[in-house]
Amino acid sequence: MDSKTIIDGLIMYLGLVVLLTFHEFGHAWMALKCGDDTAKQQGRCSLNPLVHIDPIGTVLLPLLMIFLSPSVARFLVGWAKPVPVNAANLRNPRLDDIFVSMAGPWMNLLLAVVLVGLARVAVIAGSPSMAGFCIQTAQLSLLLCFFNLIPIPPLDGSHVLRNLIGMSYETYWQFARFGFIAIILVIQIPFVRDTLSYVTTTSLQIFAGWFGLA
Repeated sequence: MDSKTIIDGLIMYLGLVVLLTFHEFGHAWMALKCGDDTAKQQGRCSLNPLVHIDPIGTVLLPLLMIFLSPSVARFLVGWAKPVPVNAANLRNPRLDDIFVSMAGPWMNLLLAVVLVGLARVAVIAGSPSMAGFCIQTAQLSLLLCFFNLIPIPPLDGSHVLRNLIGMSYETYWQFARFGFIAIILVIQIPFVRDTLSYVTTTSLQIFAGWFGLA
């Protein structure tokens, strides 16, 4: 692996950490707005990346994908430490839990739009390299958005599914014990990777069209 590939991978990794930080901040902020200050009391309502790092999802898995897979630029995913939520503090436990769960993906969706907008500004300013970086980071943000919608604990989509089918917390956490293993196995399935790639690319093309970017 040459030095350029390593540098590009590390830059993408730093972008991933920033995106994950905003993702978890979105969860914590929404929980606070819905009446639960548990995350705030534990210092998670913050944009400090250190309070959100998960050893496996934020460090081990992304770095392994960067340094072991030559195609990592097309598929880099990860997760941060789940934000603690006390459903008993939520004003409307079932609905608010869905709002809190979706706040992370919504944040990634918003960041993608902002980054594509910044790419347009960079093009106008005559900085194609900065525009390319913004587009690449926007693509990563969209990938994180859709990846987190997979209904496998502890990803956000699983919380939404739990509320929709009325699964108890006890049963959910029984499944969650093996969630990380299931996630790693599932993302190796070509159909899952192809689907994530398709919805990510299509969404990016739509946002780029809004700002007049090819």
